[in-house]
Amino acid sequence: MPVEHTVQDIGITELADRFGTPLYVYDGNGLRDRITTVRERLHPRLEVFFSLKSNPNIAVCALLHAHGARAEVSSMTELATARRAGVAPHDIIFLGPGKSRTELAACLDEGVAVIICESFGELELIDRLARERSVTARVALRVNPEFAVKGSGLTMGGKPRQFGIDEAQLRDPSARELLCGLTNVAVMGVQVYMGTRILSEDAVAENTRRILDLAEGLSAELDFPLDLVDVGGGLGVAYFENEKDLDFDRLAELVNPPLDAFARRHPATRMVMELGRYLTAPFGTYTTRVRYVKTSMGENFAVADGGTNHHMAAVGIGSFVKRNFPMKVLNRLDEPATGDWNITGPLCTPNDTLGKKVPLPDVRPGDLIGVECSGAYGPSASPVLFLSHGHPAEVLVLDGEAHLVRDRDRPDDLLRNQRLPGPALLNRTGSAAG
Repeated sequence: MPVEHTVQDIGITELADRFGTPLYVYDGNGLRDRITTVRERLHPRLEVFFSLKSNPNIAVCALLHAHGARAEVSSMTELATARRAGVAPHDIIFLGPGKSRTELAACLDEGVAVIICESFGELELIDRLARERSVTARVALRVNPEFAVKGSGLTMGGKPRQFGIDEAQLRDPSARELLCGLTNVAVMGVQVYMGTRILSEDAVAENTRRILDLAEGLSAELDFPLDLVDVGGGLGVAYFENEKDLDFDRLAELVNPPLDAFARRHPATRMVMELGRYLTAPFGTYTTRVRYVKTSMGENFAVADGGTNHHMAAVGIGSFVKRNFPMKVLNRLDEPATGDWNITGPLCTPNDTLGKKVPLPDVRPGDLIGVECSGAYGPSASPVLFLSHGHPAEVLVLDGEAHLVRDRDRPDDLLRNQRLPGPALLNRTGSAAG
């Protein structure tokens, strides 16, 4: 019998037959072990906030929260997801550069721990909304620092950005005047997010040290308390050849000392790290079934039932160099690669290519192709409505039992929120066509 991919001893063929394809399969035990490891090895005062943008599935959020993760959200639905997953308001932070009045009002009404403010205009709007409610809004300033540390896959600091308020603007005397004029806002912290996909332990440590120093400096200069400091996160995972996963023991050795020194100076300050991709990416596999195989001008193609409509991240979105995610024929792991294959999906565009020239064994119709390291930025960062295929199924395997945690979209699901304009218009259209 061929050797196949398993998740906690459940074969991928069994999962695919039971739940259909395409589907995402999440290893719940891996998720649980990862958050536990992070919390045990990093400084005990550091709180880990799960970034729902990386994987907004409510079951994933609930599992991570059950083992100590708080929640970082950036939309009304993410806020509702976190709350329904059991996260208390005082363990939720809300951030994003374009928050609506409705979102800000919900933050005040729910009583979230802090709103991460990203512009002076937003600060004034929060003040007005809080005044209308006779409450005091807890706000941390997202700072776009003047410094940048090398080692990020995507750098967020040291350049013009839509994110945050420039450090120089906050150091201008007018900023202090604005803060003093707020009647219903309590500025009580600083957040800085320096980048994402960071695979350098030294870069993470340097980011952490400089963010803590910046927070202390701004707190003293602008005369607000440091009730919360958010050092961002952005820890990466190795997707591609020549990349190496973080050595978490070394990372902890480098990061914990500055955290400890800061904690001693500020015994009441909440210290926050946001983690999304690092918690979820390694524990998801996108599984799609091959429908047809063909050759074109000397190249092999495997056309599968799912593609970039469910996994745009696999084509290297946000990266200058397009490289393949790790991919396997999941139902025949023991067979060596015999050639290069282009793995494509069902969309009517040449861009629907999950992998280019991937070394694989001879691919056959019915094979299950797995894109590994797919637990983050899967369907939520993909055009799931292209050709109206909809969202794939999602399955969480926990303690040896498979749970369907998201139903596959059906045609009725996609049509439910659409409306015909009425018989008069349709009759006119029919008459004109006739």
